[in-house]
Amino acid sequence: MKTYPYILQPYKGMSTRFVCPACKKRDKTFTLYIDTETKQPLHYTVGICNRLSKCGYHYTPKQYFIDNNMGFTKPVYYSPPTLFKQQAISYIPDVVFTASLKQYSNNHFVQFLSSLFNDDVVQKLVHKYYIGTAKYWQGTTVFWQVDASGKIHTGKLMLYNPTTGKRVKQPYNHIQWAHKTIGQTNFNLRQCLFGEHLLAHNNQQVALVESEKTALIASVYLPDFIWLAAGSLSNLTLQKCKVLQDKSVTLYPDLNGFEKWNAKAKELSAICEISVSNLLERHASQTEKQQGLDLADYLVG
Repeated sequence: MKTYPYILQPYKGMSTRFVCPACKKRDKTFTLYIDTETKQPLHYTVGICNRLSKCGYHYTPKQYFIDNNMGFTKPVYYSPPTLFKQQAISYIPDVVFTASLKQYSNNHFVQFLSSLFNDDVVQKLVHKYYIGTAKYWQGTTVFWQVDASGKIHTGKLMLYNPTTGKRVKQPYNHIQWAHKTIGQTNFNLRQCLFGEHLLAHNNQQVALVESEKTALIASVYLPDFIWLAAGSLSNLTLQKCKVLQDKSVTLYPDLNGFEKWNAKAKELSAICEISVSNLLERHASQTEKQQGLDLADYLVG
């Protein structure tokens, strides 16, 4: 059996994945080539990005030796390079976060909530989930991502129709990120689950949905769960969900995301007790499936 002096580093958690030197995505998409004897990386640029279609970076050991006139077939003696130091995670300043927790009469999403629930319920939701208001667009809502230790990773700025509760997507999709609006340079973002702060000292079962809006509304109708949101269909990642270690979790994907989240649940089963609700799939019409309705659409419909 042929052996190779260098292999791609086997996955042993996110500590074995790094920032790609080409696309520089912060969610660690890069796998290094390591020496099979020393288990050390050849060089921090020698590896492959798993974003094959969007990046495609693949720098092999052979090409590295050619580029450096080292001769791949000759014995190479070198001191294992020190891995580049991972940039520390950045956080939103408390003063920015605190300043947003007001002016709810100008917040279109809070206005929509007020059409569904009484003032006491709305106030509890606003304070429980740290809903903010911004002036980025008239009526902007901020969904802050606060982790279980109370650190603020970022905030998602979104604009809603105050009457229908639907997102404003015309003439463009009104979504922005708080860390991009505060002028903080070299911001190293690592997102967390929306509502993650609710996990601190709480042993309730967890329900996880795609959108922040759905988590908020579902928490009123089904209060026996801690309702969290991944932020989108593609944002249900192992990195984000590490905080769910050893918890009992039920996923409630939108109708257009059942298959993807059902597959993702198999990966997450390594860290928590997890199931995927097929409630919507069993009751939805073909039209509703095509529309990609979510749990909130049924709860308030």
